[in-house]
Amino acid sequence: MTASSTSALVRGPSTATERALAPDLARGFMLLLIALANTPWYLYGQASGMTSAHPIDGSVVDRIVQFVLITAVDARIYPLFAFLFGYGIVQLYRRQIEAGATEQAVRAILRRRHWWMIVFGAVHAALLWFGDIVGAYGLVGLIMVAIFLRRMDRTLIVWAAVLTGILTVITLLGLVALPFIPADPAFEQGGGFVDPAALSGEEDYLASVLLRLATWPLIAIGQGIIGLVVPTMILLAFWAARRQILEDPRAHARLLRRTAVIGVAVGVVGGLPNALTHVGVFELGPHQSWIFTLTQSVTGIFGGLGYVAVFTLLADRLQRAGAMSGPVVAIKAVGKRSLSNYLGQSVIFAPLLSAWGIGLGADLNSAGVAAIAVAGWTVLAAVTYLYERRGWRGPAEGLLRRLAYR
Repeated sequence: MTASSTSALVRGPSTATERALAPDLARGFMLLLIALANTPWYLYGQASGMTSAHPIDGSVVDRIVQFVLITAVDARIYPLFAFLFGYGIVQLYRRQIEAGATEQAVRAILRRRHWWMIVFGAVHAALLWFGDIVGAYGLVGLIMVAIFLRRMDRTLIVWAAVLTGILTVITLLGLVALPFIPADPAFEQGGGFVDPAALSGEEDYLASVLLRLATWPLIAIGQGIIGLVVPTMILLAFWAARRQILEDPRAHARLLRRTAVIGVAVGVVGGLPNALTHVGVFELGPHQSWIFTLTQSVTGIFGGLGYVAVFTLLADRLQRAGAMSGPVVAIKAVGKRSLSNYLGQSVIFAPLLSAWGIGLGADLNSAGVAAIAVAGWTVLAAVTYLYERRGWRGPAEGLLRRLAYR
């Protein structure tokens, strides 16, 4: 088959009438939570914990903000994003196949899309944000599509269970070993794996670019592949998308309600040890508190699934009630343009908070940076609402689609 005949069988991206509300609504809310999760990494003017970017001190309000974010947001949002990313892969694949495209042509689209996501992520990391996840998901997407896209449902569930089981066993072994871990002063004084003071506190922009480029590949591979959470969520998303659970929530209401209750409960309970340790309720040395990042990670799988179910049920209720008001439309619009809004957050936060920019990260506390996160998301939502009213695509989505679909 020639290149021209292959491309002739490929249809364009989804139209507005083809999009389900639940994924876009979930992405829109998710971006607010991403802003809340990422902005603490810009605080470089005070000491942070070994296992997070949150400052170790602060007012009562600051401690409440830290507790809530660690419990309900940290390590819960990127699994949610991974699920929606995997779900979108199957939606794209099914839409193209139903339109008559060949398997080869659709896989070519997905490969181009994921390779370009890696490029987008590298540029994003170099210019603004070392913690970029776009490139990490592009990398995982290449692997998961090549190995699992056409596998049987049973294979997807078995592998998701295996990966979750590995994380669970590692977590349990860590918890058992926790009381016996000896103190290591050199480790406790060395800071965490990522030091906000070194990255966000760098005043020379070109030097900060080099620091981000040196850090991002490790985070992309570690969070995207080695951490196992993202591949697990994508496997579950492949299974769910084949059943169109987010498109038809009424037919799967019982599953969604159970997932919402169990997932959110496990996510919150799993985040409590880390949160209580950070605010000083549990007195542990930094070398021991690292163990609770494992509980944070494995329970993030359940928390992410729970949030997906909650947003899906909420979307169904809003649609049935006809409550598609301005705020709901704005959040949906943000979700439809999630890549542009995600990159837009860095355009706002990095120059505002980093030392090479205005440098507010040296003076803000947890509550202050959370307020900036909410304000930044709100500004982007207002701009995106105007894009929706005018029928414009997000600039990043438009570019990626042109590159992927040629």
